[in-house]
Amino acid sequence: MSYKSILTIVTDPKVAAAQLDSAVMYARREDAHLDVLCLGVDRTQTGYYYAGATAFIQQETIDRADAEARAAAEFANNRLANEDIRWSAETIVVQLGAIATIVGLRARFADLVVMGRPYGKDRGQEIEAAVEAAMFEGQVPVLIVPDTGVAQAPGRRIVVGWNQSSEALSAIRKAMPMLKAAEHVDITVIDPPAHGPERSDPGGQLSQLLARHGINAEVSVLAKTMPRVCDVINRHVRDTNADMVVMGAYGHSRFREAILGGATRHMLENAEVPVLMAH
Repeated sequence: MSYKSILTIVTDPKVAAAQLDSAVMYARREDAHLDVLCLGVDRTQTGYYYAGATAFIQQETIDRADAEARAAAEFANNRLANEDIRWSAETIVVQLGAIATIVGLRARFADLVVMGRPYGKDRGQEIEAAVEAAMFEGQVPVLIVPDTGVAQAPGRRIVVGWNQSSEALSAIRKAMPMLKAAEHVDITVIDPPAHGPERSDPGGQLSQLLARHGINAEVSVLAKTMPRVCDVINRHVRDTNADMVVMGAYGHSRFREAILGGATRHMLENAEVPVLMAH
């Protein structure tokens, strides 16, 4: 398996520079095709009646979204014009509530989606919606890069968050190209259950699986000495000089998985290195 189709979604050029730079680096490293989806978002609510609203106001809303899409496309075209990679850019105007459908459809035919942080200053809710759609609707791994970008494609030393869950295993399988290219993989287990199936050898079977793929992996068993598991992982990343995290993404409930859970959100808000997540 390799990443031959990489997708990134641009809604606001002001916050998209780091993600586009990272997407270009990965496309070059993987000899992949980069697709850029440039979205203009109509933020009105479907079916909601605004008293006194006229066709003129509704058209103005669409025109504003169209201008946003064209600005995103211009940004992408200017950035990629002189790059020695295969790329294409598509411009779409979409209503906020339909982002899951549009992005999910595009993402399901990508091997990897590269996005910037969905939370923080100047981030509209459409960025979070795009990340969620790619991850849950598209079922594709999503690489979230920090605002500062990266000097080179990360993945030399990777921390893998392992808690025996199906989400974590899915993320690891989808991250195989990254793990195979890494110099070192750290399987990080935090407070393994005393009576779980891996109680005698936490992370051992996963280490064996990765070793059979030629991946140099070792296991770190850590105590939860901080309030959140994500805080422990981030500290371990700093201690080991890692440059990427791979972990599963979690929803609030099985009935509404397309909303990132608290642990996932906290990780994306505080991680200092790129985070590859899958569900």
